[in-house]
Amino acid sequence: MTEYQVIDSEQTVYRDGTIKLHGPDGFEGMRKAGRLAAEILDELTELVRPGVTTGQIDDKVREMTLDAGAVPATMGYRGYAHSCCTSINHVICHGIPSDKALKDGDIVNIDVTPLLDGWHGDTSRMFFAGEPALKARKLVDVTYECLMLGIEAASQPGARLGDIGAVIESHAKSHRYGVVQEFCGHGVGRLFHDAPEVIHTGRKGTGPLLKPGMFFTIEPMINLGRPQAKMLNDGWTAVTRDKSLSAQFEHSIAITDDGVEIFTESPKGLHQPPY
Repeated sequence: MTEYQVIDSEQTVYRDGTIKLHGPDGFEGMRKAGRLAAEILDELTELVRPGVTTGQIDDKVREMTLDAGAVPATMGYRGYAHSCCTSINHVICHGIPSDKALKDGDIVNIDVTPLLDGWHGDTSRMFFAGEPALKARKLVDVTYECLMLGIEAASQPGARLGDIGAVIESHAKSHRYGVVQEFCGHGVGRLFHDAPEVIHTGRKGTGPLLKPGMFFTIEPMINLGRPQAKMLNDGWTAVTRDKSLSAQFEHSIAITDDGVEIFTESPKGLHQPPY
């Protein structure tokens, strides 16, 4: 049986398996953190190009985050030492910034989570370095469509968590793409990762009922080939087993009385490349 917990902004929050239901203070906190996250990604559209290193991208994310009075939630998280994740081509997620330079035609996911006044604004977007191949462009477009279809499913009256995964899986498979199942979306707010787990596959009408005040991410990872992932020896980087391209988009959202609110929507309308 699903347990829900109504919390207020002053309450100490733990990851205890309950799905948190937030009030007005939580919404306000997440709006500010989510907007900052989106503004950081907006700023990166001018930086991502061939020849730029993922370390330079990480430096820019850290600079913008700190200048805004926030801290990168990833720095120090389970030993992670960087301000963002940069996942290139066949890297599914959690790619580690380095001195590796982007090449013409690369696609890269940049995942940021500023922690602002105790709230986590978690979002990621795909970027093009130069001119990618048509198959890469299509994969990125379909992945963005999967995200938005998942959000639309969550906005329906009486929606359940399984509705999100069902529509994402159906759309991806209609293009013969693989949906990664080793990683999922998650509850977010005062905690970086919380209940519920948001699986990107599933059956319509199953899972917990979506209730107003729930905060969580939807972040489908879609592969051009098979869905299976493999972890590299660094303990963070996940890649496609068949070395096919992978793409991901992520938003932090809230369930409201009349649908959903997207906390991490781009203020400049820079939702998907080319920007």
